[in-house]
Amino acid sequence: MSGGTVWEWTHRLLAMLLAPLIVAVCVAAWRHRGRSALLAAAGVAITALFLIQVALGAATVKLDNSPFSVVLHWGTAMAVVAALTALAIVAEDEGRRASTRVTSSVPTTMLATACGVAFFTMCLGAYVSSSGAGLACLTIPGCAGNVVVYTPGQVVQMLHRLAAAATVLSAVGACAIVWTRPVALRARLCASAGLFLVFIQVILGLLNVALRLPTNLREMHAANAALVFLAFVAATAFSLMDAPATVPAQERR
Repeated sequence: MSGGTVWEWTHRLLAMLLAPLIVAVCVAAWRHRGRSALLAAAGVAITALFLIQVALGAATVKLDNSPFSVVLHWGTAMAVVAALTALAIVAEDEGRRASTRVTSSVPTTMLATACGVAFFTMCLGAYVSSSGAGLACLTIPGCAGNVVVYTPGQVVQMLHRLAAAATVLSAVGACAIVWTRPVALRARLCASAGLFLVFIQVILGLLNVALRLPTNLREMHAANAALVFLAFVAATAFSLMDAPATVPAQERR
C-alpha cells in the first residue's frame, strides 16, 4: 500500500461509499417524480451513468489504463457529476417551474455549446495525460518549433490546444450573450465564473508545459477543467429554469 496503490484503493473506497448515496438520491428523485418530469428523467440518467461508470472502472483496470478506457471512464464520471448538478438545480426550483416559460433559446444554446466544448476539451486532456503526450510539444503556439506535427503524441497535444482555444472562444461568446440578453443573474454569475476558470485553466496548462508536468500542478489542471465544465452546466440549467416568463398579449391589455 504505497505510491500509486494507495491512490487506487482510496479511489475504489470512495466509489463504494458513493454508491449508496447515488441510490438514495435516485430513489428520492423517483419518489418525487410527480412534481417534475425532469426529476425522474435525471434520476434514471444518473442511475444508468453510474452503472456504466462502474463497468468502465473495471474495464480500465483490465485494460491497464489504456488511453481510450481512461477517457471513457473520466468522461462518464463527469457526466454523472453534471447530471447530479442538474438534478440539484431542478429539485431546488421545482416549485417555480410551473410559472416560468423559456422565451429565448439563444443564451441557453450558447451556454450549452460552451458545456459541450469544455467537455470535449476535458476528454482530450484525459487522453493526452493517459497516453503520455503531455510533453509531446514543448513550445507555444507551435510544436517543437514546427507548425506541422508528426508523431501521434504531437497530434493529440495540438488537438487539445485547439480545443482549449475553442473553449476560450465559446466561453467568451456565452458570457457576452448572457450579459446582453434578459438572463437571470445566477446564470450570468455561473457563466462568468466559468470564463474566469477558463483563463485559470489556460495558465495552468502553460505552467504544466513550462514546469514539465509536476504531479500537483497536473491534478490542479484536471480539477479546474472539471470546474469549468460544471460552471457552464449550472449556467445552462439556470438559464433554462429562470428564463423570464412571456406575458400573453391579452393579459397585457
